[in-house]
Parts: sequence; C-alpha cells; structure tokens
Amino acid sequence: MLEIKNIDVSYGDVQVIWDLSFTVKQGEVAALIGANGAGKSTTLKAISGILRPTRGEIIFNGHPLRRVEPFHLIEMGVAHVPEARRLFVGMTVEENLDMGSLKGEARQERAKTKEMMFSLFSRLRERRHQLAGTLSGGEQQMVAIARGLMSKPKLLMLDEPSLGLAPILVREIFNVIKRVREEGVTVLIVEQNVKQTLGVANRAYVLENGRATLEGTGAELLDNPHVQEAYLGV
Repeated sequence: MLEIKNIDVSYGDVQVIWDLSFTVKQGEVAALIGANGAGKSTTLKAISGILRPTRGEIIFNGHPLRRVEPFHLIEMGVAHVPEARRLFVGMTVEENLDMGSLKGEARQERAKTKEMMFSLFSRLRERRHQLAGTLSGGEQQMVAIARGLMSKPKLLMLDEPSLGLAPILVREIFNVIKRVREEGVTVLIVEQNVKQTLGVANRAYVLENGRATLEGTGAELLDNPHVQEAYLGV
C-alpha cells in the first residue's frame, strides 16, 4: 500500500532523514519506533506532504506523492493525526468530527460514520456538544483519532497517540488501534511507548539518527536484545 524508497528529508540545510526505505502493507499496523529526534514525526510529515523529500520516492497505492498537495491526500485515503492533537478547541466535539468529513464519500456518509465513532469512543457521545478545548487529554486524543477516521481513510497515520496519557487511557487507545485494524484500516503509528506499540504491530522499524537500523515483526523486535536494552530498559 505504502512504499518509502530511499528518501532524504531536511529542514532547510539540516538533513534529518537519510536514505530511508520501508513498506506498509494493506490491513496491517506498522510502527516506527525510536528515541526523540530520530526522525519519526518527520517521516510522517514527508508522507503527508508537509515536508518534501530532497531525494527518493513516496508511493501510495501505486501513485507517487511527490507533487500531490497535502489537502488532496485526504481524497486519496490518507489521514494524518498529528502529535499534540491539533483540535479546533473553540468548536464542539461534534463540530471537530464534522471537519474530518468535508468532501466526497466522507461527507455523504457523515452521519453513519459519526455514529460509528460514537460507538468506538462512547465517551465522545456524552461529550458531543462540549467544546473540545475543555476535554481531558485522553478525550482530546479520542477526538483527534475519530476526526481522522471521519475521512474514511485507507491509511491512518498516528503520531504519538499515547503521549501524556495515564496508563489506563494508553491501554484504551491501543485497544482502539486494534479495532481500527479489524475494520480494515491500515495504520502507521509513531510512538515512544515501545512495548505497547510492538504488542499491536504486525511490522515495525527502528529509526536511529534518521536511518532505519532494524526491522521485523512486532514480536521479533520485542525479543531483540538491542531493542530491549535501548527502549525497554531490560
């Protein structure tokens, strides 16, 4: 579904990603793990067109994305839930969800999809008329993920969805990721919560200093001595 081929990505004169290649297959959860500054969020920004690779190709369902504007990616089936949620804090929960379904099939099926979101995130049904800025951190993260799903994506990219959440909410978010996969949505997740992430990932890649240094199934990387020492404290 998604092919990253030998990309370099820079912020101005500062190169952050070096010759990065990986694939995400349809229907799987793929994960990028690594320390702060490893290039994980930068990779998602490159896929979603916020940054442009200086070399290499990004291909989604056979279509090169080099010249595709970010707002067209939603129509192609790519949704990016950014770090720090980026909600419309002065709008209600329901209005935020509506903002995720502005075009095409997503707009036509808005009511049906919204009902699915309220079933997936029952707490949001109770908060539907509440301003997003007044929600707890966990509730805001639920809104951010639900807003991304309102576009009916083929690929959902999640950037640090568990950041700053209490353990019980972290488990809830990862349970949602499993359910999203079961509904047929492919997920690419960037996370520092390595143990939880590898527990749900079909395939994972370790990024270190802007380069992919390890890859394997989630279970394989959980058993990898380097991953255990560097990221799991074993």
